[in-house]
Amino acid sequence: MSGLDLAHLRQWIGRSETRSEQVTDAMVDRFKATFDEPGETRDGDPAPAMIHLCVAPPAAPTSGLGGDGHPARGGFLPPVPLPRRMWAGGALTFHDDIRVGERVTRVSTIRDVTVKEGRTGTLCFVTVDHRIDSAGRLAAEERQDIVYRGIEAPAGSGKAPPAAARGAQQMTVRPSAVLLFRYSALTFNGHRIHYDAPYAASVEGYPGLIVHGPMQATMLLRFAERLRGARPVRFDFRSLSPLFDTADFTLNAENDGEGLRLWTCRADGPVAMEAFASW
Repeated sequence: MSGLDLAHLRQWIGRSETRSEQVTDAMVDRFKATFDEPGETRDGDPAPAMIHLCVAPPAAPTSGLGGDGHPARGGFLPPVPLPRRMWAGGALTFHDDIRVGERVTRVSTIRDVTVKEGRTGTLCFVTVDHRIDSAGRLAAEERQDIVYRGIEAPAGSGKAPPAAARGAQQMTVRPSAVLLFRYSALTFNGHRIHYDAPYAASVEGYPGLIVHGPMQATMLLRFAERLRGARPVRFDFRSLSPLFDTADFTLNAENDGEGLRLWTCRADGPVAMEAFASW
């Protein structure tokens, strides 16, 4: 099938790690500045939704990074021997606010490791559960789906997917190199596909810098929050195709029962990330 030693990789199931960090007013100010959100930040205020993705990221030493800027394989995540690692999607349940000045603790546990054969080759999926506490209160529960894959077929090969529809509510985003760099800095993400254009083109074969999946999820959730006037209780999302900094993209929303169906796409392009928010 793939040559992967699945039995070995599945030995990582059940492994856990705990990380914590204080959510400071400076962290929140940087988050707001990145997304052009106004407002003063004061201790005790609710922190912006999705800021937990910026809290206590893995801090591998520079000497321990691979050529792509990611930490070397092994450690908490299983050492999957496939060159590309991506955030495939996940789900969030929000229970309480994270407040500025509180210490946030994230307990992460590997739930599952599976291997599938996809259109472009072998795919290895790692499912990670996170429990996020703030000052001892349960703030959120999260499932993250991480996919590892080989080098894909050349861009433009195969049948192009259909263009996405326009949402009843829509907002345009310009994915500038500065925006992508700032989000990489917020999350301490050294992956070069998000800020090093020559590397992304000549080594990874991409037409431009890749827009982060977590940043798209953050934008969609906060778009839903603005439309409904309250943070969703549940947010599910899935990445379907990449977005690059070569063109603007849109955040889209449609009413769907008591919730909102959301997606990102570029003009005349396919859905990049789809999501559903419910209250």
